[in-house]
Amino acid sequence: MIINQLTFLLLSCLLGWSSALIRPVPGISTLDRDGRTLHRTKRGWMWNSFFLLEEWTGTGKQYVGKLHSDMDTEDGSVKYVLTGDGAGTIFEIDENSGDIHATRRLDREEKALYTLSAKAVNKTSGQDLERASEFIIKIHDINDNEPKFAKDTYVASVSEMSNVGAFVTTVTATDADDEAYGNSAKLVYSILQGQPYFSIEPETGTIRTALPNMIRENREHYQVVIQAKDMAGQMGGLSGTATVNITLLDVNNSPPRFPHSTYHISTPESAAIGSSVGRIKAYDADVGENAEMWYSILDGDGQDVFNIITDGTSQEGVITVKKQLDYESKRLYSLRVQVTNTHVDRRFEHLGPFSDTAMVRITVTDVDEPPVFSRALYIFEVDEDTPAGSSLGTVSARDPDIINHLVKYTIDRHTDLERLFNIDSNNGTISTLQALDRETSKWHNISVLATELSTALQTRVPVFIKVRDVNDNAPEFAMYYETFVCENVRAGQLIQTISAVDTDEPLVGHKFVFSLSTINPNFTIFDNEDNTARILTRRGGFNRREMSSYLLPVVISDNDYPIQSSTSTLTVRVCACDSRGNVQTCSTEALLLSAGLSTGALVAILLCILILLMIVVLFAALRRQKKKEPLIISKEDVRDNVVSYNDEGGGEEDTQAFDIGTLRNPEVIDTNKLRRDIMPEMLFPFRRTSPIKDNTDVRDFINGRLHENDSDPTAPPYDSLATYAYEGNGSLAESLSSLESAATEGDQEFEYLSHWGPQFKKLADMYIGQESQRET
Repeated sequence: MIINQLTFLLLSCLLGWSSALIRPVPGISTLDRDGRTLHRTKRGWMWNSFFLLEEWTGTGKQYVGKLHSDMDTEDGSVKYVLTGDGAGTIFEIDENSGDIHATRRLDREEKALYTLSAKAVNKTSGQDLERASEFIIKIHDINDNEPKFAKDTYVASVSEMSNVGAFVTTVTATDADDEAYGNSAKLVYSILQGQPYFSIEPETGTIRTALPNMIRENREHYQVVIQAKDMAGQMGGLSGTATVNITLLDVNNSPPRFPHSTYHISTPESAAIGSSVGRIKAYDADVGENAEMWYSILDGDGQDVFNIITDGTSQEGVITVKKQLDYESKRLYSLRVQVTNTHVDRRFEHLGPFSDTAMVRITVTDVDEPPVFSRALYIFEVDEDTPAGSSLGTVSARDPDIINHLVKYTIDRHTDLERLFNIDSNNGTISTLQALDRETSKWHNISVLATELSTALQTRVPVFIKVRDVNDNAPEFAMYYETFVCENVRAGQLIQTISAVDTDEPLVGHKFVFSLSTINPNFTIFDNEDNTARILTRRGGFNRREMSSYLLPVVISDNDYPIQSSTSTLTVRVCACDSRGNVQTCSTEALLLSAGLSTGALVAILLCILILLMIVVLFAALRRQKKKEPLIISKEDVRDNVVSYNDEGGGEEDTQAFDIGTLRNPEVIDTNKLRRDIMPEMLFPFRRTSPIKDNTDVRDFINGRLHENDSDPTAPPYDSLATYAYEGNGSLAESLSSLESAATEGDQEFEYLSHWGPQFKKLADMYIGQESQRET
């Protein structure tokens, strides 16, 4: 590589020098072929391009070339100026000598060429001596980039049993070096790992199979390492590698095979129809749909008793029961079973056949079975009203095992809650315990159990008992009839059509006969012979005042054996009708109407009576109300008035919180006196002592009442307590209570009340006026 770089450096220098300014030498001439003297004309500077190697490894700045103008007399008056790509940064020029240098290493893969302009300028005047000329600096490529694959790892697949040269995949690598210059980017592909199974085309990178008939069952996965090398694969070229994981795809080239030629299976005789008795499995080396198999029975004596189905998940043959097994009848069966691939590849039929057969021997084992009834169900018939203990029929069961065990019969009482039937535990005879009524239930469904005495195995069978009809019910009216006859009716007029019903069900249908129990002078009956009858009048001129209703007994008989009959009473009411026979009224109110009283008159009389009763009750209530006692009996007796001042209440007019009369006159206290300012949540009876005498001090009375209520657990949860904000100890007015002033009331002076302002004017007038009266 060093030799190559030196070679390119030398070539670059030679090209650079050859492309520098060509300056003619004055006075030099040459002769042409004809002997004429040729003179070279003097011209300005010109050049085309410079070449520079990438990745310069030398020390210092890399020399590019030299610029020189014919106008430069080398007296230092000319300055060279460089402009364009990288001027001043990547490339710099010596303004005096015109030498161009690269200031750093360049990479062709980043930028392959640079376009610049140069001119010569007079240092003194700043005028251009030469017009600007453009040139190019080309970066020569060196092999400094190795090939790279698009992916580090590729995944590919190819079918097994493929021919040589079968396409697998194509891998591609790229080289960042210049493809147009040398072999730096010319790649060659090769296999480092994966031979002799696969090969690769050197120019395209296409991978193909190299061996014929590779079998997936022998080896499925291969790892191939591919190399891409530049310099056309020559010595010294750079290379890159990639891994290709190749998988052989399965084809149906392996037939299914049973691992055994004969299989032995045993199953109990009690196996249910459709249940599995065993599984067999063939093996196929293929995978997926190529390994899917189908099982079938070719022949054998158990072909009608057993069936085989394919389990799609496990690919097993499942042998199931087609008919009920019986150990006592047959104990061994043989089947020849075949397995076949469901998807056969015609290309590999020569590797077949793709099927296999095996023998399956099935042994039936004995099981202690429960008793078996002779029928799947029993139906018995019995007449209703048959006496208790009558036999209905017999059920029969046997033990199917070789050794017969005794069988006991019972009735499942959950199906015979009313205990209407009984069964003989030894012979299975069913009898009645009670008389049956078909009108109550036409059918009875019970279950009979047969139990082996030794093993307690049970079997149940349904027994249906039909109750046959017997003519034991008499016919009766089909409905309740409301029958009326008009007062102005004529003889022989139809007043009612009746019919009958019978809960019995005779085989030939119902046939009822209607008649009257006795000859009736008012009505007669006519049988229509279609299970209906007509009621006709014998006379006319009925009168409600004489008879408001008539009872007509009607006899109804059936025609079954034994004949049943009943007597039903028909009530016929006498009503007032219009001329067309429409009923107007049948009630007793009509009698009153005929007497001259209308409905409105009766309502008015009842309303008056009700008003009189209300007046009497109101008057009695007012008489019982007590006369209310006046609040103050005497204007002079004011010692018990508690007056509220300022914002505490309404003054002496405020008597809603308590009754001042109670404090003044204890003897008139009501037994259930309550507060009048609030509504108590509950009313409790007050327990009070006897009234205090007239001469008892009010203070002692209040203290007694306070002690009584404090000790009374049934007393209401409230007190009549007034709070005065401007009286009592510490206030200007001191205490205003009269409770403690009884002894010294005569010694007090009340002149100071007149100085307290308008709020106490009324109080001052009251007490000062009393004092003046006492003095007088």
